[in-house]
Amino acid sequence: MSMGEADRGNPPAGGGEPTPAAGGGRSAHVLSEEVRCTILEQLPVPVAYFDRNQLLAMANEAAADSVGRPEASLVGLMPGEIEPGLFLEGGEGLAEAIERVLRTGVGEPYETHIVVQGSEHIWQAAMSPVRDAAGEVRGVSVVTLDTTDQFWARRRLAALNKASVRLGSTLDVGRTAEELAELGIEDFADFVTVDLLAEVLAGDEARSVTHRDKISFHRAAQRSVLEGCPESVVPLGAVHEYGRDSVVGRALIAGEPSRHTIDEEALRRWATNEPARTRNMRVNKIHSVLVVPLQARGVTLGIVLFCRHRTPGGFGTADLQLAAELVSRAAVCVDNARRYTRERATALALQRSLLPRRAARQRAVEVTARYLPNTDGAGIGGDWFDVIPLSGARVALVVGDVVGHGLHASATMGRLRTAVRTLADVDLAPEELLTQLDDLVLTLDREQPADSADGATVAGATCLYAVYDPTAGCCTMARAGHPEPMLVRLDGTVEQLRLPSGPSLGVGGLPFEAAEFELPEGSRLALYTDGLIDTADGDIDAALAELCDLLGRPSCSLEETCDTVMDALVPEQPNDDVALLLARTRRLDADHYVSWDLAADPAVVPNIRKRASAQLRAWGLDDAVFTTELVVSELVTNAIRYGSDPIRLRLIRDTALICEVFDGSSTAPHLRRARIFDEGGRGLLLVASLTERWGTRYTGTGKTIWAEQPLPDTEEADLG
Repeated sequence: MSMGEADRGNPPAGGGEPTPAAGGGRSAHVLSEEVRCTILEQLPVPVAYFDRNQLLAMANEAAADSVGRPEASLVGLMPGEIEPGLFLEGGEGLAEAIERVLRTGVGEPYETHIVVQGSEHIWQAAMSPVRDAAGEVRGVSVVTLDTTDQFWARRRLAALNKASVRLGSTLDVGRTAEELAELGIEDFADFVTVDLLAEVLAGDEARSVTHRDKISFHRAAQRSVLEGCPESVVPLGAVHEYGRDSVVGRALIAGEPSRHTIDEEALRRWATNEPARTRNMRVNKIHSVLVVPLQARGVTLGIVLFCRHRTPGGFGTADLQLAAELVSRAAVCVDNARRYTRERATALALQRSLLPRRAARQRAVEVTARYLPNTDGAGIGGDWFDVIPLSGARVALVVGDVVGHGLHASATMGRLRTAVRTLADVDLAPEELLTQLDDLVLTLDREQPADSADGATVAGATCLYAVYDPTAGCCTMARAGHPEPMLVRLDGTVEQLRLPSGPSLGVGGLPFEAAEFELPEGSRLALYTDGLIDTADGDIDAALAELCDLLGRPSCSLEETCDTVMDALVPEQPNDDVALLLARTRRLDADHYVSWDLAADPAVVPNIRKRASAQLRAWGLDDAVFTTELVVSELVTNAIRYGSDPIRLRLIRDTALICEVFDGSSTAPHLRRARIFDEGGRGLLLVASLTERWGTRYTGTGKTIWAEQPLPDTEEADLG
């Protein structure tokens, strides 16, 4: 006998008659009302029925369990009467939804939050109209599914997605902490505090907290759903402490997040170590707290507290997991910001130490300068400036810019600045100095491996080198890919000096050319890097025009002009370093120098010694007469013996007493140590011993040997 035949011959145990089925001669049995009720009662899905008066007429066991009450106590109740307060969105919301279905006859979904025995559940309900045989709506059936897990998964993904977009928008430790606090009160907390270890804000490595009795924190951020954060007992930015045995201290040492229900017993425990915080928690009715350590890359950076006082339900396990994930992501951003803060501070300190702070021992120009690092997060750049005293009372003005940002750019800048000072000390002409500097950049670049992964290759640099001679009032300049300087004349007119264009340093193979300008006394030179004229819209011509206008305005001092230019052209947060060097020219009058043309005859040496001595006494420099006589005698004798015509002696009284002897030969003198029985070779050794410094500079028609003696009351000028 087949299964179908057996079914047709035997009525079901639950009663009912067999009914022919649609296919294959099979049939189903019509279930009795009792069986139907049994099936409905045993369904694991909550099912309820509300009649036309919105009274609960039927609910299965699963529905009763979902609200934690017996079925008999629910029948006859309105939606808002079923344990008021369980529906977190309000019983009235459910009643309105049922009323709409009854009125329109169209089903709709409904989501409600219910707290059962302290645990929050999210139910997704499908409300459908129930019609009689005539098609009239007699009631509404409500079939619900517990979607708590899915809800928290969606909420967690949404919160994490929001966190990935908003956390770490800047490389600022404080701002990152604020972003975390803002996210916390938006998603699931009523009050959030972010406390960082004090050393983290300074960019330093956080020390271990394991062995500390008191752990000091800096309140980096706090946010509340209430205006003014009345829940906080610690002001924003204040330093405060947690004890090692406090709830926060234990969580920090353990390195694990924890969840706490704040009842009277918990408040009594907290009051032992933190009475002020405990009183505040009681006043603000904080009933649930999450304590989450802020950790990244194995380093503890701080602690985050999430509190609830307006939200009825306490934090659950899902909340703790979400908070831990948010804090974990924020910790990486805080650590990145901390590392950036440390690197930036290091680079800035390095660059500040490599830039000149005071310009000493020169009166050729009055100078002032400004340097401003970029703030766009790319790191400190390689802009620099310098004022270098040269022989003959001359001065060199230098402005340069290394391509790139960060520690390497600062270090490269320091190497180039040192090289410029070294080359300037041997009195190279501007174009020759840039040629040597270009070779140095190429050498530095070749020293780095081609596959260097740390970005340590030298990408290039620009430089402007100018030499001003106050005795002649002329300035010789050369540039390597650098913006041309501005000249402000005495009548206030401003022009951009046209210099021969030269390639950037590091290109190699191309020559540099110099140009010479006569500068009236009191005129002003402006040397700057491209960051000063780098505008947001890229209109350099407009920026240069504005710079000319600013430089031409009347001002009381170079300091005032510097401030005016920087305030007008440099944004509050520049995207590139800015260096500006202003110099006002001076001239040495005839009272400060004297020169004599000499014959190539040793007989003139005694006479020229007498003339030099007389001039020093006229200047009131009697103490320098003896040394100067020796220096003049040795240098003039060497020029007559080893040089060629014309021969000229010049004395200059500036920040130092300078003695210069010019001759038409290019033969270089060499300092050597004479042996005991040698009759010569001691001249330059005497000069080097008796003077502060000496040297040789070459010109197109010969060379000049010079020596300097210090004078008292040398002034130094602050470069700003």
